[in-house]
Amino acid sequence: MISLNNLSVQFTGTNLFDGVTFNIVDRDRIGLVGKNGAGKSTLLKILCHRQEPESGTLVIASAQTVGYLPQEMVPEGKGTVLQETMTAFEQIDELERLQAELTDQIAQRTDYESADYERLLARHHDVTEQIVLLGGNNRQEMAEKILLGLGFRHNDFQRPVAEFSGGWQMRVELAKLLLKHPDFLLLDEPTNHLDIESIQWLENYLSSYTGAIVLVSHDRTFLDNITTRTIEITAGRIYDYRMPYSEYVVQMQERRASQMAQLTNQQRQVAQIEAFIERFRYKATKAKQVQSRVKMLERMEMVAVDEVSTENIHFQFQPAPHSGKIVLEAKQLGKAYGDNQVFDNVDFLITKGARLAFVGRNGEGKSTLAKIIVGELKDYTGEFRIGHQVQIGYYAQNQAAMLDGDKTVFQTIDDIATGDMRPKIRNILGSFLFDSDDIEKKVKVLSGGEKARLALAKLLLSTFNLLVLDEPTNHLDMDSKDILKNALLQYTGTLIVVSHDRDFLQGLTDSLFEFRDGQVHEFKGDIFEFLEARKLQNLSQLETKDKSSSAKTEAPISQNKLNYQQSKERERELRKLRNAVQTVEQEIEQLESLLADKESLLASGVSGDANFYAEYQQLKDTLAAKMEQWEEATIRLEEFGS
Repeated sequence: MISLNNLSVQFTGTNLFDGVTFNIVDRDRIGLVGKNGAGKSTLLKILCHRQEPESGTLVIASAQTVGYLPQEMVPEGKGTVLQETMTAFEQIDELERLQAELTDQIAQRTDYESADYERLLARHHDVTEQIVLLGGNNRQEMAEKILLGLGFRHNDFQRPVAEFSGGWQMRVELAKLLLKHPDFLLLDEPTNHLDIESIQWLENYLSSYTGAIVLVSHDRTFLDNITTRTIEITAGRIYDYRMPYSEYVVQMQERRASQMAQLTNQQRQVAQIEAFIERFRYKATKAKQVQSRVKMLERMEMVAVDEVSTENIHFQFQPAPHSGKIVLEAKQLGKAYGDNQVFDNVDFLITKGARLAFVGRNGEGKSTLAKIIVGELKDYTGEFRIGHQVQIGYYAQNQAAMLDGDKTVFQTIDDIATGDMRPKIRNILGSFLFDSDDIEKKVKVLSGGEKARLALAKLLLSTFNLLVLDEPTNHLDMDSKDILKNALLQYTGTLIVVSHDRDFLQGLTDSLFEFRDGQVHEFKGDIFEFLEARKLQNLSQLETKDKSSSAKTEAPISQNKLNYQQSKERERELRKLRNAVQTVEQEIEQLESLLADKESLLASGVSGDANFYAEYQQLKDTLAAKMEQWEEATIRLEEFGS
């Protein structure tokens, strides 16, 4: 168990934590939440002794281990991917060295009956047992399994770590941490460098993890799928909820509404007491009552309302100008980097108004195709054509890094603003939370989130009818992601989004391109329909081709056939929903006819018996129930067909 008692931390003169107390026990699944700057990452550093509090105590149970993956780090691996990953087994290596020493000592002894010899044998047995428990007999198998789960391929294992990007090197660090299997696993934004398939594998792995997990994440789906406890950090205090994130949000809103109600009641009570004091302050006959109420006010503990940030970015994209019906078209499109063929023989047709997601493993070509679309890459094979009057807006994955660090925030926008937009620069920057002091800051001193917001602000300065966004949610907190998503839902042009954030993609796009094995496969539906259709429970299901010997002899199903089958299934479901609506409508028509007959008899003055009125009431109740059934069926049909 980890126990924090009365923990306090100051930052720039203010209390980041003030008297924080809670425990972390075995098998806990905790999500740390709070606005940017609340202290989530600081708390993780304290838990692993990388930072010390000003006051309070942190107690970790004897012999229990803590592992920590920071949000950002500079990996120092110098060997191959597999060699660097195998360094996670340093504890086993030490035990094996000790085992070898004990074996030598036993071989040299001849006092077989002595107590000292018995102790030596017992020590050797204990060390051997520890090695087995830690997985010493199948280290490489364990390492390879985790590396594959995190997206590496077998042919990556012998490549130097230095050849990989920072994101892939972070995956190696995560693999090492998982192999060490600490009792308490602390993860700060672990999904930042993962794609959807690797995130799903990690979710599956963590679901059966035997230790406790504490994580910080802006991925709602990831939090909901892993955590069972949510600790909110706000205004130096914590609130502990024994529930996953989505349930916590509801409870948190109810808590703050209750606080506001209590504060309103207390303010009303204070006003009444103060009015009494003021009215009778100088009346001798009321002196005792006045003094009583003065003391009452002094003793009253004021209701505290949690600080709620009202600062959110707010914006909307400009209306999309007209374009031709065909926006993008490719035939036999291919792209290679040297000997690495990223994808080949790709055909697609994207029409006006399409809302499309690019998904798949990192390195399969999502960003590469995005760069071909926006004109950054020209050396491809095959044909690629942009439609009539198509104007492209582009947010690159490294857009924030592409900003000029020596320019101020204001200069960054001023340099590209023209015409009517120039007088609106300060308003635009204000919409993205840059105040009058912030706009004079150099870009190089901005945080990752601030740079991301500035890069988004640049998009508002031009009009376009095709918007291409490559990982736009990196460095954005949950509120900012929601606002961006809402703006994109209202955007009237064609949209292409490269993202691994399932919650962000849900409902935003209506089809997707999956990049897999050098091919691009189109799927009609949103991200969760795709995941359900593919039955992606873990990464191994994405790699069936690599692991199934029978797959070598089976002819691959053509993409056209897959699309046809998918379309047929969708049409079948659509027919079922239409038939359900039609059946209910016919039943309603029959009920209304029977009811009209009864009402005609009543209107003519005919008085029925008890059975007549019972039948009449039953018809009305049945009709009401059928109307509700019709409404539900109609909504399902509209949602499916939209």
